[in-house]
Amino acid sequence: MLLSRRRFLAASTVGAAATTLRLPMAGAAEPAVIGIGDPQYDTLTQRGYNRRFTARPQRIYLPGDAEEVRTAVERSVSDGLRIAVRAGGHGFDNFVDNERTQSIIDIGRLGTVGWDDTQRAFSIDAGTDLGTVYERLLAWGVTIPAGICKGVGIGGHATGGGYGPLSRQLGLVADHLHGVEVVTVDQSGAATTVLATADSPNADLFWAHTGGGGGNFGVVTRFLLRSKDSDGSDPARALPKAPGSMFNTRLVLPFADETSFLRLAGNFIGFFEKHSAPGDPFNALYAPLLLRPGITGSEIQVLLNADVPDARSMFDEFVAAVWEGVTPGPIQLPLEQASYADTVARVYYAKGMPGFRVKVKSAYLRKAYSTDQLRVLYRYLTDIRFVGESQVEFLPFGGATNAVAADATAVPARDSFMKMLIHAAWRLPWDDERYVAWAREMYRDVYAETGGTPVPDESNGGSYINYPDPDLADAQWNTSGVPWHTFYYGANHARLLAAKAQWDPNTLFQHSLSLDRPDW
Repeated sequence: MLLSRRRFLAASTVGAAATTLRLPMAGAAEPAVIGIGDPQYDTLTQRGYNRRFTARPQRIYLPGDAEEVRTAVERSVSDGLRIAVRAGGHGFDNFVDNERTQSIIDIGRLGTVGWDDTQRAFSIDAGTDLGTVYERLLAWGVTIPAGICKGVGIGGHATGGGYGPLSRQLGLVADHLHGVEVVTVDQSGAATTVLATADSPNADLFWAHTGGGGGNFGVVTRFLLRSKDSDGSDPARALPKAPGSMFNTRLVLPFADETSFLRLAGNFIGFFEKHSAPGDPFNALYAPLLLRPGITGSEIQVLLNADVPDARSMFDEFVAAVWEGVTPGPIQLPLEQASYADTVARVYYAKGMPGFRVKVKSAYLRKAYSTDQLRVLYRYLTDIRFVGESQVEFLPFGGATNAVAADATAVPARDSFMKMLIHAAWRLPWDDERYVAWAREMYRDVYAETGGTPVPDESNGGSYINYPDPDLADAQWNTSGVPWHTFYYGANHARLLAAKAQWDPNTLFQHSLSLDRPDW
């Protein structure tokens, strides 16, 4: 059921010419503050996705609007407390949850989505989860190409580029970003709320948030979203039209041996390598390959925009191409067609934290893996000691994401066709060492020819900052001689570093892969 537009209209008072807002303190509401010993404290500190890491901050601020965020930031700075920001809490590593964090600014209460008449763009609070974003944008019949996990907060997601099932057709979330409202801190320690848009004097701060990663420049309080081909005169045309309906199913993989694995994985990767150019009809297809240790339970999840011509025939062609020469064939669940709203509600991943301990490592593919690389994966994936929640994911990329110049946003990955993600997941703390080693050694061996890492070259496209891996800044695991930031930012790093110096001159916003950290 579509929600009423009127219910979610935003009462924005930000003028188009006002790029810096110093809101008055008089009469402003105070942000809620939770301290050690408060009943909510333990629950809030455990709100992160990765249970390997838990911070014990002196304070957790729960602001309800941008001014309360500004107050929380300024007070933390004044008291000398190291700040970390939490939106949805789905960060894979220890950017928020670490022993140095003394003040968490939890923006989960910032959840308004609406149309900003002044900016002629959708205004989305940075604490809003993706499920809510999808639901509320559908009141206007539009959507954004964001992630499949509905509980993820848009704050960290969009600032890292933002990618999901519709990205091959529509690009990244960053490609539809028009502006950011962000609390920054100047050299004197004063916190200021800044509105940075693509056409404002603060355009570099805006650009830095189109893939520069969360927690680098300040605290984003809201995003302005409007596609580049829209003038914002009509909300129903300001963002991409949502699909009318989508096909979905799952293909369970009954692997018998290494030969079957190599053939099927090779067919799958080769299919998307072939169909990765902007404008390719198969960009309507998003079908990640999920490989689980022990191989049992591995599957391909299929999401296909049913609005495109010959969508059903495209699905059949895809299945035939992937299973060419592979026996036995797939176990196919029924192919369902449902509205986009129902697909998001039932097929996209539900909100909530699974309680895993996690280690992730990622890469972009510019060319298909060699047979030797696939053999490495098979060797690690058939180790039954790791049967459980872990998986290696191949996530189709390319298409519309490759129609954008590498420096148009801060995301340099504009010539890759696939993402690979090692997602090691387990539940017991005494298993940490062996699962982390499993992920690290697999990655090292897959990329043995390039120093244990996907050094950007004709075959590899680096890594995705929303799947952060501090090992890339560790010479023990990155023996390539290539600095960590090259993997995430490429040639865009210098411009990002300049924005960091300008907007965070005291380097108050830091984490294990901060822009200003040394090469090694």
